Formats: sequence, C-alpha cells, structure tokens
Amino acid sequence: MALSVPKAPGVSQMLKDGARMYSGLEEAVYRNISACKEFAQTMRSAYGPNGMNKMIINHIEKQFVTSDAGTIMRELDVEHPAAKLIVMASQMQDAEVGDGTNFVVVLAGALLESAEELLRLGITTAEIADGYEKALEKALEILPKLVCHKIEDYRDVNKVKDVLRTTIMSKQYGQEDFLNDLVSKACVSILPDEGTFNVDNIRICKILGSGLPKSEVVRGMVFKRFVEGDVTFAEKAKIAIFSCPVDIIQTETKGTVLIKSADELMKFSSGEESLLENQIKAIADAGVKVVVAGGKVGDMALHFLNKYGLMAVRLNSKFDLRRLSRSVNATVLPRITTPSQEELGYCDKVCIEELGDTTIVAFRNEGKDSRIATVVIRGATDNFMDDIERGLDDAVNSFKCLTRDGRYLPGAGATEIELATQLSAYADTLPGLEQYSVRKFANALEVFPKALAENSGFNGTEAVNLLYLAHNSESGKNIGFDIEAETASTIDAAKAKLFDLYQGKFWGLKYAVGAATTILKVDQIIMAKRAGGPKPRQAAGSDDES
Repeated sequence: MALSVPKAPGVSQMLKDGARMYSGLEEAVYRNISACKEFAQTMRSAYGPNGMNKMIINHIEKQFVTSDAGTIMRELDVEHPAAKLIVMASQMQDAEVGDGTNFVVVLAGALLESAEELLRLGITTAEIADGYEKALEKALEILPKLVCHKIEDYRDVNKVKDVLRTTIMSKQYGQEDFLNDLVSKACVSILPDEGTFNVDNIRICKILGSGLPKSEVVRGMVFKRFVEGDVTFAEKAKIAIFSCPVDIIQTETKGTVLIKSADELMKFSSGEESLLENQIKAIADAGVKVVVAGGKVGDMALHFLNKYGLMAVRLNSKFDLRRLSRSVNATVLPRITTPSQEELGYCDKVCIEELGDTTIVAFRNEGKDSRIATVVIRGATDNFMDDIERGLDDAVNSFKCLTRDGRYLPGAGATEIELATQLSAYADTLPGLEQYSVRKFANALEVFPKALAENSGFNGTEAVNLLYLAHNSESGKNIGFDIEAETASTIDAAKAKLFDLYQGKFWGLKYAVGAATTILKVDQIIMAKRAGGPKPRQAAGSDDES
C-alpha cells in the first residue's frame, strides 16, 4: 500500500497539488509592479505622433504593424493578472471615449514605478493608495480650469477640423490634414437633427491599389461586390430589401404530387414559373428598381429580374442588410412579397464602379436625409490601410465625444505639466504621509512630455525642464513641447491648435489611478493549478468573468 505523505501545514494544505501562492511585498507587490512597468515601457515608445510602430503576430499568425495601443493590447493576449488589470482599464477608456488608451497604460505604469520608490522608503501601500486618490481628486478639480477651447457648433466643418486634427496626428503623422478633411466631412454630413451621433454610421471600405490621396467619402454605402443580373445602373431608385433568397419558394411541409400525364407535368412546372414571374412583376409594378437579397438569387428569378429591368444585389451579411436598410430608409422583408410604399427605400444612385481591379456597388444618397457615410480608403498594402482605419476610428469616436462635451485642453504635454506644477504646490500643504504620494503623482505626469520628446529624438529631461520653466508664469499654462522644432523648444498649444479632448483626460486619469491603486492593494496572489486540455471557447463579445 502506498504511503500517504502529509502536506506541510499552512495554505498549501488547503489547496490542491500544484497550486501556487505568492504573498508579501517582495513576492506579490514588487512582482506585480515590475510586470506592469515592463508593459507600460513597451507602450511608452508608441506614444505620440512620432511613436514607434510595433509588429505583432497574434495566435492565428495574423500580422499587425501599428502604434495603436488598443490594437496592440487586444492582439497581445496578456497573461499576467496585474498587467491584465491595466489592459482592462484601457479597454474601459476605449469603450467610454474611444481614444486615449495609451494614456491610461503609460500613466498607470508611471504611478506604480513611483509607488515602488515610496515602498522602499517604508511607506505602506494603503498610504500610497490614499495619496494617489487625493491627488486624483485634486487633479479632477483643477482640470476644468485648464480648458482652453470650447466647440459649440459641431455642424461647422472647419471648427470640427481644428479639434480632430490632433487625434489623427497621433496615429497618422504627416497625413493628418487629408484624413481630417475626410472624417470631418463624413461625420458632419450624417449628423442627425435630434438624437445622438452613432459611430456605426460611419463605415470604412478598404480597397487595395492607388494611394491614400485617392481616398474619398461616399454619402451612402459601398460594398465590394458585383451585381447579380445584367442591370448595373439605377437612378432615383426605389429599393426593396429581402433577408431571404430570391428564388422559387420551397414549401414548409413535404407533400407528394401525383402527375398522370405529360400535360399535367408541363402545367406543374409552368405554374411554378408563372408564380415567380407574377411575384417579380408585382415588385416591378410597385416602382422598385433595385432588389437587394440576403441569400442567393436563383437562375429563374434572375431571368425575370432582367426581363423587368430590375437591378439585383446580393449581400451575405445580415448586418450589412440592416445598415443598408437604415441608409436608404427601407424595411427588411423576411419573404418575397410585394412591398408597400412605406417598406421601400430610396436612393439617388445605385451603380457599379471599378476602383483599381476591385468592383464595387455604390448606393449613393446626395440628399440631406443620408444617414450613413462611407470612407473609401485606398492604399498599397493591407497593413497600411488597417492602420489608417484605426486612425479614422479614433477620430470618429472623438467626434462622438465632442457632440456630448465640446471642451478641449491644451495638448503637447501642456495639461500634464500644468497639473504636475499645481499638484506639487498642493502636496506642500498636506500634513501627513500622503504628501509624498501626491508629489510622486505629480512626477508621474512628467512621463508624457518626456515620452513625446524622447520619441521625437530629444532629451526628455531637458524638455520637462523647459516646460516647467514656461509653466511658472500664469500666462504659460498652455505651453507644450514642440516636436517639429530642430532643437528642444516649446510651443503655445492653444495657438498651434493642438487640442486634447477634455473627456479623454478626465476618464484617463480616473481609470489609470483606479488600476494603479487596485494593483497596489494586492498583497497575495493565489494561483490554482491549471486545468489540462484546451481552453474553453468564449462567446464573441461575452463579458462572462467566470
């Protein structure tokens, strides 16, 4: 009989074999901090317009070349539990604002780095966390006073261009003016008179070939498809949208037909044909010029569609059908029936166009009631177009935020240094040990202008010194770092129209401090033994944490 070996007393006695446990400052806190520091360091070099690109090959060997923090984190599949908390904070920022994901990661990393120095001096994690929360409270109190620009009329394309330029600049430096023009026009053109702006109403279609300057905005929708029939053009067209195939209808129940003569057989098959012809003729008589199907268009149906001069388009995606129905103001019908006038959509022009060697079907609506705009991006490689798409996506999200809150702060590191200056002065007024944490919080904010300068090839410390010098006077609160100068120098961010979204900074500070204090308050990591076999598949978009 095998001898039972007793377990050592303590936690290991409670847990299954193979479980690991780390506790205390050395094992848990410092370990978490160093993982988050490494992660933030990776993201720091991608910060700002001159940020370096990362080449990422994900688990299914798809390659990404980008400096967009959101994409990098999504494809990295971070395993470390503490670094995962920072990724979650960054994802919350992405959901709330749609931009500023890198801000959260870099700030949380800098706060934890500062916390490590304080821990080594003997200050407890609770005091550091309290100090950080006090500093955050004060920072959010100071932030509204730093607002340097407010946009009231967001239907004015030129005013929108001024504020969206910085967002695009941080992703696509050098092409910001052209892309800014595209996004601003697209967003303003579909802005509803009442109700909120929907990000999903700006579609992006990437077509390989030519160059970026050939990109354009189409009022309406564009699909990379060819039409099914012979008709390739329709103007001032009424549109019928069906989510089912356009073909001879199969009966729902099985039946047996007894045919006794050749005459009956001829009548039976011609009956099917005439039924289909009558259905398509009724659709044509209702004034319809374009039929959009969610399934296949049968050969017989195609013959009748061509006979009555109807244009047939097939869309495989039910989401595309819904978007198109919203764009042309139609109702999606589940079976082939004659649509009523209320169920029909309207489009100024439906046509086939060739861009490079790609054929597209364009649904163009030039009128004011166009609800969807598509930005057609041209480029030499898929990677390049993907990166342009990410830049445009951030700009569209920024536009949504400015429709809710049009306040803007000075960019180029000006807001961070001004906050750091005021927080350092605030730290001197505090009596307890929190003053050290508040001062470290102020120092952590220096990481942004430092990163901007270092990524642009300047000395980071020199840049921060120049900014502090400028921010000592009352008139210097909008002074930021000039990344375009030959030598390290400053620039008035408000005059140069370098604006950062107020909402982006507000939520970014909240989420970064939340993540940092949560990580600091962890004193034990207990990891159960991993289950064997493959990981269970999670449903797409699932927020199940179990």
